[in-house]
Parts: sequence; structure tokens; C-alpha cells
Amino acid sequence: MSFSGSSAQTTTTRSAELFSRARNLLPGGVSRNAVLRDPHPVYADHAQGYRVVDIEGVTRIDFANNMASLIHGHACPQVMQAVIEQLGRGTAFTLATEVEVRFAEHLRARNPNFEKMRFVNSGTEAIMVALKAARAFTGRSMIAKAEGAYHGIYDYAEVSQSPSPADWGPIDRPNPVPLVYGTPLSVLDEVAIVPFNDVDRTLAILDAHRDRLACVLLDLMPHRIGLHPANPEFVAAIREWTARHGVLLVLDEVITFRSEYGGLQTRYGVTPDLTALGKIIGGGFPIGAVAGRADIMDVLNPHASTVRFPHSGTFSANPISMTAGLTAMELFDPAAVTRLNTMADRARAGINRAIRATGVSASVAGYGSMFRVHMKPNVPSDFREAHATPAENQRLKVLLEHLFELGFILINSGSATLSTPMAEAEIDTLVEAFHSGFDKLAAMD
Repeated sequence: MSFSGSSAQTTTTRSAELFSRARNLLPGGVSRNAVLRDPHPVYADHAQGYRVVDIEGVTRIDFANNMASLIHGHACPQVMQAVIEQLGRGTAFTLATEVEVRFAEHLRARNPNFEKMRFVNSGTEAIMVALKAARAFTGRSMIAKAEGAYHGIYDYAEVSQSPSPADWGPIDRPNPVPLVYGTPLSVLDEVAIVPFNDVDRTLAILDAHRDRLACVLLDLMPHRIGLHPANPEFVAAIREWTARHGVLLVLDEVITFRSEYGGLQTRYGVTPDLTALGKIIGGGFPIGAVAGRADIMDVLNPHASTVRFPHSGTFSANPISMTAGLTAMELFDPAAVTRLNTMADRARAGINRAIRATGVSASVAGYGSMFRVHMKPNVPSDFREAHATPAENQRLKVLLEHLFELGFILINSGSATLSTPMAEAEIDTLVEAFHSGFDKLAAMD
């Protein structure tokens, strides 16, 4: 394989020209901040498998996979063929479709905790529906979530997504910090913030709000907190506490569902009340889903004598996303999950060897087919440990630019996600690039 990774940009490139036009039309020149780069975004032309070619003709290996949503890489032939056939039959109807039922049956077969489900259009929407369902079922309004955890852009779910030492408050009682200017103060009053992986402090905070809590929202391996898997005792303590107090446990598996055939919850042996899904279950198309206990999900039942949660959506369960998602998930069978996780283990082990060989201050976190490199000597276990200093942010930027120059696309947090078209050769090439990047950082010290 040969990859040309030069990303030296001048104002004469097509990407620069496009960005100049985009800045007149889109805030900041983009529709999502994840694509920003210095001095401007790089624009994609086409992709196949794990390779992406930009509009300048440069080919790179994609370890970002559209923020962990492409489990089979780009333009998966089986998914594309299924979608093309469905396109000829129609893209959306004010009628139900058979594929919605088949996909729901498939997901429930992967995880018996998914007794009933509703399909929506994004991970954010799945979290919104899950939280509203928890409120409708319990009759209570407050939620609890871990400090620093990302759960999409719903007002309540985004509280304390990005707090800083200046405003995060004491660890015993973290402040609820708004993400967006203008967030109503009433929103902050409905969210309790707990420190991730800290059993005693978390239970004390939950106890203080138990009469108001509808649910605890938990990601078992939150990306923004550092991609450190939750300690089993932390998960068990929250599950026991919620069950004892009639508070629902909502797991956010929008990212982590790829980690095991039935989601990361199966590794922990935990049975949540509701689970939010998204990303890979769409086969490359927009999707979300909420799944869980039948009696809780039935708050959405329009045939009930009292409808607690009326819900609809123009593109919910559209046949394109259903078809692509079902095809992708059928391909992502137990053997494919194990193979991809094993390759990620190979990557983590290789990166750790490179860290030791170069003596650089870094560590690698993650589980399953995802990992994240931190510019810290030890893997952080909570958000405050993971919070990067300006110097650490600068070092990470240097490392990511080095990898991009060599032909690798990673998520801008230093995270990587694998796709099934990859093989050991791609993993080993990435490890070599990390090694040379660590050498560069070591030389800067």
C-alpha cells in the first residue's frame, strides 16, 4: 500500500477555496465542528473500505470512521446494494415497512434486554426519547449523569459536558455547568452531576436527590471522560441503588454498542431499564433507537388508555436507514466483533510498546474496537484526571498532525475506531506512525 499524506495547505487548494465560500454561508464555515482543521477543513471526494480520498487526491486510512459510526468502513458493498434496491422502492412513506420489524427482531436477538424499541434519527434523539420516557414512567423530572460525559445536544444531557477547573466546583458536589450560553437555570436545577468511577461520592449525591430522580444516565466507556471503561463496582453500585429506589438506569450505548455483540452492557452483566443506540446501527445512515423494558417502553404506546408520551418523527424508521442498519448489523456477527476487538488489542499493545520505547509521557485507553491516546503518563479514570492542560493539548495537536501527514485520520481527541475492512497490516502501520510521532514529541522535551 502506498499512501500520500501531505497536508500542507495553501490558498490555491480546492479545500481552501471551498472553505472560503463556506465561511460566507455556514457559521465558522462548517455544519459540525468535528471537521475543523488548521487552517481549514479538508474536503472528501470519495472513499472505499478504510481509504478516504480528499478533493486534492490525497489518500488516507480512516481511523475516525465518521466519529465511530462506520463499522464496515466506507461504501460497504453489501450495504450499498441493499440500499440501492430499497431506493428503487422508495425512501420514506407515511406507512410502516417490514424492514422496521425485521431490524427490531434482529436487535432484540442480539440483546434480550431490548424487549421493545423505538427507532429515531440520531443518538441525540435517542437520548432525548430515553430521558422523556424515564420521566413519563416515573413521574419525576430530574436526571443524574457523570461529569464530562457527552450524550448529545439535548439541554439536560449536555449539562457539565465540558466544565473546567474554574467552574466545576468541589468533587463531593460537582456544579451543574451549562454548555450553551442562555441555557435556562431551570435546566441546571434538574440535573445532578456525579463523579465518574467514584462509588461513595456518587451514591451520596444520588441519595440527596432520590425523591426527584427519574433516571441515572450512564455511558459505560464515555469518550469525553477519556474512553476509560467504568469500574465494574461503580456500575454495580448504581444499578443496585437505582433498583432499590425506583429510579431508572439508562445506558448510553450510542458509541459502545460496537464493543460486544449485544453491547458493552453484556460484558458487565448489567441489565439497564433503557438503552440508547445509534451510530453503527445505521450502516452509515442517520439513525437512533431506544430499547428496553416493555413496561417502560409502553409509555410510548398510542393505544394505551392514557398516552404518557406521544411520539412520532417524519424520518423515524425510514426504510433506507432500516435497510442499511439491518444489513450492517447482520454482517457484524460475533466472529466479526471478536476479530475487530482482537485487532484493537494489537493496536493498544503496539502503542504501549512505542510509548515505553520512546519514553514519552502518554498512555492509551479503551476497550473493544476503540482506543484513545492521552498525553498523560497514566490512563485517567474520571473527567478531572482526563482534563488536558494547554501543554498536553499542544502535544496532542502535534501528534495528530504528524499522523495526518503520514496518511492517518483520527478523531481530534486522539481516539481511533476500527472498521471491518482493516487487517493487521493497517494496524501495524498505524503503530509505526505513532512510534515516529512519539519520537517527535520526545525530541521536543
